[in-house]
Amino acid sequence: MRLQTRTIHVGVDKDTAYNSVITPIYQTSTFRFTDVGVNAGYDYTRAGNPTRRALEENIASLEGGAGAVATATGMAAITTVLHLFKPGDHIVCTHDCYGGTYRLLHLYEEQFGLRLSFVNLQDQAALEAAFRPETKAVWIETPSNPLLNILDIREVARVAHGCGATAVVDNTFLSPANQRPFELGADVVVHSTTKYLNGHSDVVGGAIVAKDAGTVERLQFLANTLGQGASPFDCWLVLRGVKTLVPRMHLHEKNAAAVARFLSGHPGVRKVYYPGLATHPNHAVARRQQSGFGGMVSFEVAGGLADVHRVMRSVKVFALAESLGGVESLLEHPVSMSHASMDPALRDQAGINENLLRLSVGLEDVDDLVDDLDAALRA
Repeated sequence: MRLQTRTIHVGVDKDTAYNSVITPIYQTSTFRFTDVGVNAGYDYTRAGNPTRRALEENIASLEGGAGAVATATGMAAITTVLHLFKPGDHIVCTHDCYGGTYRLLHLYEEQFGLRLSFVNLQDQAALEAAFRPETKAVWIETPSNPLLNILDIREVARVAHGCGATAVVDNTFLSPANQRPFELGADVVVHSTTKYLNGHSDVVGGAIVAKDAGTVERLQFLANTLGQGASPFDCWLVLRGVKTLVPRMHLHEKNAAAVARFLSGHPGVRKVYYPGLATHPNHAVARRQQSGFGGMVSFEVAGGLADVHRVMRSVKVFALAESLGGVESLLEHPVSMSHASMDPALRDQAGINENLLRLSVGLEDVDDLVDDLDAALRA
C-alpha cells in the first residue's frame, strides 16, 4: 500500500468482537487473564494497550521502521531514547535544536553524566571533529527549529556510522509524508505527535521508531519501565488525525510557500527562512532528501524589538502560541517562548536572534493569512 492508504488502514483492525472500521478506545488500566499465566496479549496498560499498539503499528509503517513506541509527549520520546545511553557516553547534537531538547540534554549532562557537544552539523569539518571514542549518537534535527536549516541526513549518518554511533533524527517538522529518514541512513526517528501527525492541537504525544527489532524491544522495555507510554484516548486521537496527514501536509506546504514568497518581498521583513525558496542556502539538499518542504516559515522583522512585539500583538488570524502543526496558523517568538530556556550564547551562535518570528502556517485561506501578516507588519 502507498503512504496515504497506509495512514488510513495500517494498525486499525483491533476489534475482533464487532469488526469496527475505526479502532476502539480500550480505555482500561487492566486486562483479565484467561488462565493462570495466560492473557490475550495485554495485562496492564502501562506495558501495552491495543489502541496504543494500533498507533505504533501505523507510525512504524509510515516511517518504514521495525516498530514504534508511542509516548505521552514528544519530550517523553526523547527522554526514552536518552536511556539507551549510559553515564560517560557522548552525544553530538545540532547546535540549533529545539529549546526543549536542549534543556533536556543539558539536564542529563548535569544529573546523569552524559557528555554533550552542540555543533553546526552543516559544517563537515566541525561534524567530524566533534566525534570522540565515547561518542554514541548524533542528534539530527532537520529542518531545524526555528531556523529551518537542512542537514544532509545521509552524510551525517555516514559519519556517525563510521564512528560506531547511532543516528537519531527528529522528524517532527516534516512527518513521514515529506521525509523518511530511514531511507537516508537513520537508525532511530523521534516525533512529537502533538504536531503534524495529530494535526489538530487537541492532544500531546510522542513516538519513537527504530530501524531494527532489537532497538524497538529495548525502547519498549524502557518506555514501560519509565512509565512513558501514551494513554489510550490520546493514541486514538493521534490515530484519527494521522488519517488526513497527506492531504493536510499538501495544503500546509502550499500555504507556507505562498506566505514565504509574500514575506520575501515585504519591506518590513529583513530575512525569510523557508527551505522551499530557491534562495534558501540548503534548498538543493531539501529537494534531494525531502518529498515536500513543510508548513513552517521563520522570518526576521526589520527594525527593533518594539517592532517585533508590535507584529506579535497585531496579528488576528495567526494565534500567538508556541506549538505547531495544527490546522490553525500560529506565530511565536523563539527567544522569549520556545527557546527561552536555551543558553543565550548558544542561541546567538546558532543565529536565533530577538527579531526572529516562527510561523506554523495552517490551513486557512492563504489570502487571509497574507492579509493578516501584511496588516501586522504595517502596524
